[in-house]
Amino acid sequence: MQVLQVQLEVGPDPAEVGRARRWARSRLAGSGIGDDEPLAETLILLISELVTNAVVHTGCPAVLRMLFGGPGVRVEVADASDRAPARRQAAGDDTGGRGLELVDGLADRWGWQREGAGKRIWCEIDREEKSASDGATDGPPEIHSSVREPRVYL
Repeated sequence: MQVLQVQLEVGPDPAEVGRARRWARSRLAGSGIGDDEPLAETLILLISELVTNAVVHTGCPAVLRMLFGGPGVRVEVADASDRAPARRQAAGDDTGGRGLELVDGLADRWGWQREGAGKRIWCEIDREEKSASDGATDGPPEIHSSVREPRVYL
Protein backbone atom coordinates (compact mmCIF):
# COMPACT_ATOMS: atom_id res chain seq x y z
CA MET A 1 0.00 0.00 0.00
CA GLN A 2 1.33 3.40 -0.96
CA VAL A 3 0.94 6.23 1.54
CA LEU A 4 1.25 9.88 0.57
CA GLN A 5 2.50 12.15 3.36
CA VAL A 6 2.41 15.94 3.17
CA GLN A 7 3.48 18.32 5.91
CA LEU A 8 3.44 21.98 6.85
CA GLU A 9 5.55 23.79 9.42
CA VAL A 10 3.37 25.93 11.67
CA GLY A 11 4.72 28.88 13.63
CA PRO A 12 3.76 29.65 17.25
CA ASP A 13 1.20 32.27 16.22
CA PRO A 14 -2.61 31.85 16.37
CA ALA A 15 -2.84 33.27 12.81
CA GLU A 16 -1.11 30.08 11.66
CA VAL A 17 -4.28 28.08 12.37
CA GLY A 18 -6.07 29.72 9.43
CA ARG A 19 -3.07 29.14 7.18
CA ALA A 20 -3.04 25.47 8.23
CA ARG A 21 -6.74 25.12 7.37
CA ARG A 22 -6.26 26.66 3.91
CA TRP A 23 -3.23 24.46 3.25
CA ALA A 24 -5.11 21.34 4.39
CA ARG A 25 -8.11 22.13 2.16
CA SER A 26 -5.87 22.33 -0.88
CA ARG A 27 -4.18 19.02 0.02
CA LEU A 28 -7.52 17.31 0.57
CA ALA A 29 -8.71 18.47 -2.85
CA GLY A 30 -5.46 17.20 -4.37
CA SER A 31 -6.07 13.79 -2.81
CA GLY A 32 -9.55 13.49 -4.30
CA ILE A 33 -11.54 14.53 -1.21
CA GLY A 34 -13.95 17.24 -2.35
CA ASP A 35 -14.44 20.44 -0.38
CA ASP A 36 -18.14 19.68 -0.03
CA GLU A 37 -17.68 16.16 1.35
CA PRO A 38 -18.51 15.66 5.05
CA LEU A 39 -15.13 13.94 5.43
CA ALA A 40 -13.35 17.14 4.35
CA GLU A 41 -15.26 19.29 6.83
CA THR A 42 -14.56 16.86 9.66
CA LEU A 43 -10.85 16.72 8.82
CA ILE A 44 -10.59 20.52 8.65
CA LEU A 45 -12.25 20.83 12.07
CA LEU A 46 -9.89 18.24 13.56
CA ILE A 47 -6.87 19.96 12.02
CA SER A 48 -8.05 23.29 13.37
CA GLU A 49 -8.40 21.89 16.89
CA LEU A 50 -5.05 20.06 16.93
CA VAL A 51 -3.10 22.98 15.47
CA THR A 52 -4.82 25.43 17.82
CA ASN A 53 -3.90 23.25 20.80
CA ALA A 54 -0.27 23.11 19.68
CA VAL A 55 -0.01 26.85 19.05
CA VAL A 56 -1.98 28.13 22.05
CA HIS A 57 -0.99 25.66 24.76
CA THR A 58 2.67 25.11 23.94
CA GLY A 59 3.86 28.38 22.41
CA CYS A 60 6.15 26.24 20.22
CA PRO A 61 6.34 25.76 16.47
CA ALA A 62 4.64 22.60 15.23
CA VAL A 63 4.50 20.35 12.19
CA LEU A 64 1.15 19.36 10.69
CA ARG A 65 1.20 16.11 8.72
CA MET A 66 -1.53 14.49 6.66
CA LEU A 67 -1.16 10.90 5.51
CA PHE A 68 -3.35 9.57 2.72
CA GLY A 69 -3.54 5.88 1.94
CA GLY A 70 -5.39 2.83 3.02
CA PRO A 71 -8.91 3.15 4.33
CA GLY A 72 -8.67 6.71 5.64
CA VAL A 73 -6.75 9.86 6.44
CA ARG A 74 -4.37 10.33 9.35
CA VAL A 75 -3.62 13.79 10.77
CA GLU A 76 -0.64 14.37 13.04
CA VAL A 77 0.58 17.48 14.83
CA ALA A 78 4.05 17.30 16.37
CA ASP A 79 5.43 19.98 18.68
CA ALA A 80 8.47 20.50 20.88
CA SER A 81 6.60 20.63 24.19
CA ASP A 82 6.92 17.63 26.49
CA ARG A 83 3.59 18.44 28.20
CA ALA A 84 0.99 15.73 27.63
CA PRO A 85 -2.31 16.82 26.07
CA ALA A 86 -4.94 17.23 28.78
CA ARG A 87 -8.70 17.33 28.52
CA ARG A 88 -10.29 20.34 30.15
CA GLN A 89 -13.73 20.67 31.65
CA ALA A 90 -15.31 23.63 29.88
CA ALA A 91 -18.24 25.38 31.51
CA GLY A 92 -21.27 26.24 29.38
CA ASP A 93 -20.15 29.81 28.62
CA ASP A 94 -16.46 29.04 28.06
CA THR A 95 -15.16 29.77 24.57
CA GLY A 96 -12.40 27.15 24.81
CA GLY A 97 -11.60 23.87 26.47
CA ARG A 98 -13.48 21.52 24.18
CA GLY A 99 -10.79 20.67 21.63
CA LEU A 100 -9.92 17.14 22.74
CA GLU A 101 -13.59 16.36 23.34
CA LEU A 102 -14.26 17.28 19.70
CA VAL A 103 -11.34 15.14 18.55
CA ASP A 104 -12.62 12.22 20.62
CA GLY A 105 -16.14 12.63 19.24
CA LEU A 106 -15.22 13.06 15.58
CA ALA A 107 -12.16 10.85 14.99
CA ASP A 108 -12.38 7.10 14.54
CA ARG A 109 -9.12 6.78 16.49
CA TRP A 110 -6.80 9.24 18.17
CA GLY A 111 -3.92 9.33 20.59
CA TRP A 112 -0.53 10.78 21.31
CA GLN A 113 3.01 9.69 21.94
CA ARG A 114 6.30 11.19 22.96
CA GLU A 115 8.53 12.10 20.03
CA GLY A 116 12.07 13.17 20.84
CA ALA A 117 11.88 16.03 23.34
CA GLY A 118 8.28 16.74 22.34
CA LYS A 119 5.15 14.85 21.36
CA ARG A 120 2.92 13.92 18.45
CA ILE A 121 -0.86 13.87 18.69
CA TRP A 122 -2.71 12.07 15.92
CA CYS A 123 -6.19 11.17 14.75
CA GLU A 124 -7.58 9.02 11.99
CA ILE A 125 -10.79 9.21 10.00
CA ASP A 126 -11.94 6.26 7.92
CA ARG A 127 -13.18 7.04 4.42
CA GLU A 128 -15.84 4.33 4.58
CA GLU A 129 -17.77 2.83 7.45
CA LYS A 130 -16.24 -0.46 8.56
CA SER A 131 -18.23 -3.35 9.86
CA ALA A 132 -18.05 -4.07 13.58
CA SER A 133 -16.05 -7.23 12.88
CA ASP A 134 -13.35 -5.31 10.96
CA GLY A 135 -11.47 -3.80 13.88
CA ALA A 136 -7.94 -4.74 12.83
CA THR A 137 -5.51 -1.99 11.90
CA ASP A 138 -2.15 -2.09 10.19
CA GLY A 139 0.86 -0.12 11.29
CA PRO A 140 2.92 0.35 14.40
CA PRO A 141 1.26 0.18 17.78
CA GLU A 142 0.60 3.57 19.34
CA ILE A 143 0.69 4.51 22.99
CA HIS A 144 -1.65 6.72 24.98
CA SER A 145 -4.42 6.09 22.46
CA SER A 146 -8.16 6.43 22.76
CA VAL A 147 -10.27 4.27 20.48
CA ARG A 148 -13.95 4.95 20.34
CA GLU A 149 -16.35 2.04 20.58
CA PRO A 150 -18.93 1.77 17.79
CA ARG A 151 -22.00 3.87 18.45
CA VAL A 152 -25.34 2.15 18.79
CA TYR A 153 -28.45 4.12 17.91
CA LEU A 154 -31.82 2.95 19.13
